[in-house]
Amino acid sequence: MIRVGVVEDDPHSIDRLLSHLDQFQREESERFHVAAFQDGGDIIADYRPDWDVLFLDIEMPHVDGMTAARRIREVDAQVIIVFVTSSPHYAVSGYQVDALSYLLKPVTYVAFAQEMRRVLVRLQQRVRRDLLFTAVDGALHRVAVADIRYIESVKHRIEVHTLDDDFAVVSTLKSVEADLDGEGFMRCHSGLLVNLRHVTGTEGNDCRVRGGTRLPISRPRKKEFLSALAAHIGSRGIST
Repeated sequence: MIRVGVVEDDPHSIDRLLSHLDQFQREESERFHVAAFQDGGDIIADYRPDWDVLFLDIEMPHVDGMTAARRIREVDAQVIIVFVTSSPHYAVSGYQVDALSYLLKPVTYVAFAQEMRRVLVRLQQRVRRDLLFTAVDGALHRVAVADIRYIESVKHRIEVHTLDDDFAVVSTLKSVEADLDGEGFMRCHSGLLVNLRHVTGTEGNDCRVRGGTRLPISRPRKKEFLSALAAHIGSRGIST
């Protein structure tokens, strides 16, 4: 699944881009996970380098798109940036942050679709790690590692929770943990393996995971888990 962020302060422009994304999905048989932000400050406030493409409006009242792009590039060299602007003269500045290109407002679907095809070509050139799981019903699931939110052990199976799906697998948490070594996963509890990139915060003995899930942090693992989370945020996140 391709993760797309739309950063735009004008509601009409947001609606237009979301409509274009929906049409492109239907026509090109692609799947997007889409989120909209109304200012550059919103995208960098809790930024994690797990976006595939960002559509950034350049002119926004608080944190403009160019400033947001510079902050993002400090920790994320991979995300594809496409600027959306009503002023073509901003295009030259895009090279400073390695933007793929820019779209001129009002964005037509023809121009948008052409740009999305360029984005897909760029994404296909990347190496993206997937895992193949066999569910308890025999179905095969190929999942991008970056899309896994957390994995939990339930009796004699494990349950995999991704950004858009949940399924049960006949395996052990220890085995999957070994497969995910070096991918930014950490146990917060003996029966829970969490993708640190999807942790949005901690509160008491719980951690919050993207999607609104709260997971318990066991006392024996709390110090190690919080240390790993702090190191992960320090090396890959942005503070404001």
